[in-house]
Amino acid sequence: MNPLVPLHHEPDSTSTLLIQPGVFVVKRHHILVRWSHWLNVPLLLGLVVSGISIYWASPIHQHKPDPNTGNFDVAADIGIWISAHVPGQHHYASPPDWIYNHMSLGPGILALALRLHWLCAYLFMLNGIVYVAGLVMGRGWRSLLPHRADLFDAFRMFRYYLGVPFAKLTHREWLHPRFNTKYNALQRAAYFSLSVAGVFSATTGWAIHKPMQLHWLAALFGGFDAARVWHFWLMWFFVLFVVPHAILVFADGWDTLRSMIVGWSTKVDRSEVIANEQ
Repeated sequence: MNPLVPLHHEPDSTSTLLIQPGVFVVKRHHILVRWSHWLNVPLLLGLVVSGISIYWASPIHQHKPDPNTGNFDVAADIGIWISAHVPGQHHYASPPDWIYNHMSLGPGILALALRLHWLCAYLFMLNGIVYVAGLVMGRGWRSLLPHRADLFDAFRMFRYYLGVPFAKLTHREWLHPRFNTKYNALQRAAYFSLSVAGVFSATTGWAIHKPMQLHWLAALFGGFDAARVWHFWLMWFFVLFVVPHAILVFADGWDTLRSMIVGWSTKVDRSEVIANEQ
């Protein structure tokens, strides 16, 4: 299929749509990129819930035992605070386990959590290879590389996203900044950093899994305990990425979401198509 095709619809027995002059269909995402993108959703969910269950067996962030409860786990402290202050949670049976019971497979199931975690980890790494293959085959890797003007363009996009809610409330026109690139500066920074975080998640995971055989890898991250800290906070990077990512996709409109489902977009003009082909 030619990536540059005028948008039109063939007439059928039920409807006839007019050609939209000046609007083109352009390929956005290779099929392997789209598959790997959506497969990351269940894989990351499995990694997070099993990872928190593994964390319960040996918490990274600890403090001196509380003289009253004997608790030393920061995550357990958060659960105790939630049970004490959040309405409807005052009579929770096991406050120290609140986080583990609500955000993981549950406490006390280390063996099962480890099996699920490594199953999802192997699939996540395989999915990463598929993603890279899709970027290479579809030539989409170029769109993720940083540009010189990214700092200024990121400010423009930040201003736009910040003003969208106020523009909606006041019924004012709020124009989207125009870029002759596949992604705007904020998207490019987010997607590039997410790819880097994926690599570091895999490498810190191996450093934790094989600290003796891969002692050199663990040493790169400051040792076994430091690699666990890196791995823990990389998990939260993925979790915290999802919320603004979803909000910004919907702020950009249906065309952005559709392009990751079917692979093509119509929200372009001739100049943008030419830029994407370069």
